[in-house]
Amino acid sequence: MDGTVLVADDDRTIRTVLTQALTRAGCKVHATSSLMTLMRWVEEGKGDLVISDVVMPDGNGLEALPRISKERPGLPVIVISAQNTIMTAIQAAEAEAYDYLPKPFDLPDLMKRAARALETKRRVVPRKPDAPREAGEDLPLVGRTAQMQALYRLVARVMNTDLAVLITGESGTGKSLIARAIHDFSDRRSQPFVVVSGTDLAGIDGPSSVLAKARGGSIVFDEVSDYDDDQQARIVRMLDSLGDHAPRVMATSQMDLTSRIEAGTFRRDLFYRLGGVTLSVPGLRERVDDIPLLADHFLARCDRELGTRRHFSPEALELVRAYSWPGNVRQLENTVRRLVVTSPEEEITRTEVESVLGSQPTMEPMRGSETEKLSASVARHLKRYFDLHGGALPPPGVYQRVLREVEMPLIEIALDATAGNQARCADLLGINRNTLRKKITDLDIRVTRRRKLM
Repeated sequence: MDGTVLVADDDRTIRTVLTQALTRAGCKVHATSSLMTLMRWVEEGKGDLVISDVVMPDGNGLEALPRISKERPGLPVIVISAQNTIMTAIQAAEAEAYDYLPKPFDLPDLMKRAARALETKRRVVPRKPDAPREAGEDLPLVGRTAQMQALYRLVARVMNTDLAVLITGESGTGKSLIARAIHDFSDRRSQPFVVVSGTDLAGIDGPSSVLAKARGGSIVFDEVSDYDDDQQARIVRMLDSLGDHAPRVMATSQMDLTSRIEAGTFRRDLFYRLGGVTLSVPGLRERVDDIPLLADHFLARCDRELGTRRHFSPEALELVRAYSWPGNVRQLENTVRRLVVTSPEEEITRTEVESVLGSQPTMEPMRGSETEKLSASVARHLKRYFDLHGGALPPPGVYQRVLREVEMPLIEIALDATAGNQARCADLLGINRNTLRKKITDLDIRVTRRRKLM
């Protein structure tokens, strides 16, 4: 790797780590904690690449991107940020950042992106000035996991294209929020956003009425897998009749459309028309580390709306994190609201969480055939995990992460089935008792002994 890199971050540790890594890779590095100093270096013509934080003591790194682009057209900027929301990815894309990475970032991944940035001359596309955007605080599209960050980057890339978008995911994952975000932060945001159900297409004037409402905005076919043959045929004819100034077409589905095609209940030609880009929204059990972040987000929202001051005890938050959340983000939000209203104290306890979750189903929803083998289900989820990285490799350590995701629920369920008896649990699993104890410690699994009522 060859070139001069300008690093701007108010965290001394990050500046040191990046300076050492880039220097070892063969680069010259100038590092600063000041946005003003960074801009002076840019104006002086220094640097072949900028790596900048967003929140700086003397300014905002995203707001500086247009100035950098104007002063040095073609100078690539990689944005790093601890603000792990979809808005950061969208704003970075709109400001024409070369790339965006959330904190904490994977250093080898950042080094690869820096190498590509130094090797590739960025193509500059003139843009019309946009109206100021709202911060999007009401969008619970929050997450620092690799799956969500990859999804955010893909949303930012397809936002201002005309490609059809198919958004898949379980009920309650936020598919409609993704569709709304694509519309609200695109060039079509001043045009109508129309959500369509199968019944809206009924009658002779159904499709034309939908198009008239949408004009040049966006149409979302909600849960398109539920549409019958006639409704699907109407969509195909409607899409084939679109001319200039056509609306953006999106669709959501919680069912696997390819299996529906194979079963003969979904039209193949409609699938191809809707699937220009497919965005897969992961369920909460696939991004466990985001659950505390989302819970805090919903607590803060309740505080603003209801004038309350609530927080989870560490034990309560641990239980929230360990729950399977079959209803995903929607169920989590409703649960937090219920806890805020019913909790008499400022701190929400584990007992209160147990009481609320005890009245809700804990079985994870089945997707696909009920007779699907575990290996097929795992393979499907792993393929989606790799696909979410948009052609790039996931961060190193996939093997251990996957093993941990499988081992933890297996041991927890086995412990529950044996009433917390580790000797019986080890025998059930077919492993040594000392091995089980080590795994319980490594995975931070809570063991509760109780009488088993059979």
